Amino acid sequence: MGVESAQTQPHSARMYDYFLGGKDNYAADRLAAEEVLKVWPTIKVAATVNRAFMRRSTRFLADAGIRQFLDIGTGIPTEPNLHQIAQEITPESRVVYVDHDPIVLAHARALMTTTPEGATAYLEADATDPESILASPELTEILDLSEPVGLSLIALLHFIETGAEEIVHTFLDALAPGSYLVICAATADFDPAQIATVREIYRARGITAQDRTREEFATLFQGLDLVDPGIVPPHRWRPDGITEVPDSYDASVSCYAGVARKK
Repeated sequence: MGVESAQTQPHSARMYDYFLGGKDNYAADRLAAEEVLKVWPTIKVAATVNRAFMRRSTRFLADAGIRQFLDIGTGIPTEPNLHQIAQEITPESRVVYVDHDPIVLAHARALMTTTPEGATAYLEADATDPESILASPELTEILDLSEPVGLSLIALLHFIETGAEEIVHTFLDALAPGSYLVICAATADFDPAQIATVREIYRARGITAQDRTREEFATLFQGLDLVDPGIVPPHRWRPDGITEVPDSYDASVSCYAGVARKK
C-alpha cells in the first residue's frame, strides 16, 4: 500500500493506535475509529486491556523459561514493547516481530532495539501466509525453532475471517514442544448487536473482521495445555492490579484471552 492510499484507506493497526491514544494514524483512520466509538464507547478500554494482557502474558512466558518470541500482528510500537518486557526479565531473549502495515515498518527501528545479549528483528509479511513467515531469513537467523518459542497473536485473529485455525496450527506444528501460544481476540458472546455493528463498520471500509464464540476460540488451542485460568476476558487473565479497569467494564467485555503450552 502506498502512502497516498494509506492516507485514504483506514487500517486496523492505525485505528488501534488511535484507540490507544497514539499519533501514528491518518484522518481516514480517525474517522473510522470515531464511527466505532459511537457504537462501542469502551473500545479504548478494550485496547488498553489487550496491551496489559500482552505485558502480563509475556512476563509469564519469560518466567516460565521462554527465551524466544514470535509476535505476529505487532502493530505500531507502544511502550513497553514485547521485547522490552522479555529482555527486562531475561536479557538474552530473542524476538521476531511480524506485521504488514507500512506504517509499522516505518517504526521498525523502535522494535529492533535490544540488549547486547539478546536480539530482535522485524519482518513485513502477511499473517495468512505462515509458511513464508516461518521460512524467512529474518526469522530463521534469530529464532531456533528446535527450541521452545512464545507465539503471540494478540488482537490479530479478529481481522482474519477464514482459516484462522489452520494458520495457528501451521505455526504451532513448526514449533518445538514446550512452546506457548498466546491469543486475544474479539467475541460477540457478551454483546452480539454491538459487535455485529462494529464488524460491519470495519468491513464497509475494506478491513476484514470476524469475531468468534468461546467454542470457536477454544478450537485454536486444540491439543495444547491451557494455562490457568483458561479462556477468560483479558483483564481476568492473571490480573496484577497495575492496569486500572473500571468495574463497569465487565458489562461490556468484547474479547477472550488465553495462554496454552504445546506438549
